[in-house]
Amino acid sequence: MSDLKKQEPYYIQFYHMLKQMIFDGKYQPGDRINETYLAKKYNVSKSPIREAIRILEKEGLLIVENSKMVVYEPTLKDMKDIYHCRMALESFAVRLTTKFASDAQLEEISKILNETEKTIKEEQDSNKIITLNEKFHSLILASTENERLQKQVQDLKGLINYFRILNFQGEGRAETILNQHRKIFEFIKVRDHEQAAAEMIRHLEMDVEHLISVLPDNFE
Repeated sequence: MSDLKKQEPYYIQFYHMLKQMIFDGKYQPGDRINETYLAKKYNVSKSPIREAIRILEKEGLLIVENSKMVVYEPTLKDMKDIYHCRMALESFAVRLTTKFASDAQLEEISKILNETEKTIKEEQDSNKIITLNEKFHSLILASTENERLQKQVQDLKGLINYFRILNFQGEGRAETILNQHRKIFEFIKVRDHEQAAAEMIRHLEMDVEHLISVLPDNFE
C-alpha cells in the first residue's frame, strides 16, 4: 500500500480501506476476503490485515462462511431487524434529546441540517451528504448523554452505514431525507418528545419502504 501512513497503525488503515471498498461496491456481497492475497498485494504481514478483518467481522460487515471470510450479504429479514432496533433505540434517544439537550447542542444539530441543505444545493459529493446524514443521528445520540444507549447503537454502526449508503439510491433521496430530519428537529426544538419520537420512527419506517422498493432483487 503505497500511501500507508506510518503514524497510524496499519490495521486501522486496512480497516478503513476494506470498509470503504465494501461500501463502494468494490467488494460485493458474498465476495471472499483473502488475507494472504492482501498481504502479498500490499507487501505487509498478515497481522494488520487479520486485525482489520476481525474488527469488520465484529461490525457484521464480514462473516465466516464455509471456513472463509466473506462480505456480508443483506437479506430482507436482517434489514428489517436492524431498522426495528434503530426505531426502538433512536426514538428513545430523540425523547432524551428533546428533554435534556442544551441550546448549544440544538444549535449544533441545526447547523448540520443547514450544511446538508447547502451541500445538496451545490450538488457536492454524495459521500459528504451521507456523512452529514450520519452526523445528524450521531448528534441526537450524543445529546442524550447516555453512554449505554450510545453503545447499543454503536454496535450496529457498521451495518447501519451499509444500509444508509444503499438508502440514498434513487431520485431526490437526499432532499427527502433532509425534509424528514427537519420534521424531527422541529419537534425537538419545541421540546415535544412524543411527536419527535413518532417522527423518528416514521422516518426509519420510510427508509425501510424505500430500501425494499429500490433493492427488490437483493433481498430474500
